[in-house]
Amino acid sequence: MRTDKTNYYLDIAETVLERGTCLRRNYGAIIVKNDQIISTGYVGAPRGRKNCIDMGYCIRENLNIPRGERYELCRSVHAEQNAIIHASREDMIGSVLYLVGKDSKTGEYVENASSCSMCKRMIINAGIRKVIIRNSKEKHTAVYVSEWVANDESLAGLKGY
Repeated sequence: MRTDKTNYYLDIAETVLERGTCLRRNYGAIIVKNDQIISTGYVGAPRGRKNCIDMGYCIRENLNIPRGERYELCRSVHAEQNAIIHASREDMIGSVLYLVGKDSKTGEYVENASSCSMCKRMIINAGIRKVIIRNSKEKHTAVYVSEWVANDESLAGLKGY
């Protein structure tokens, strides 16, 4: 049986996450427009800096910082951010970002995965129309970016997740 397009792109994003270097959670992101992959991105330290897997520790984990908080302490550039900075805005306008996250220790899909508040702001400004997030091999969630604009969680001080 032929894989449907959504799962085809989610499978590619899942392969991309395997390059991630986070000790907590790795994500893979791809940006697609008109059935053409525009860009890919995974979690990793900025070019030239050591990755957490190379150092053997995560600063946020050592400080017991919960998911969705204090990303300024994280060494990594997020998958969505890396995909966005490797594409032109003109190509991203009206595109779809496919996102898959897995726990680095268990290999399980990240429950209730969503872009953090910083990534949401970048996705909005990039002109991306929709984000599709894998929940399991069979299920996914589609979010229209216009919902993030209309329902600005930052006004209530809520986390990105």
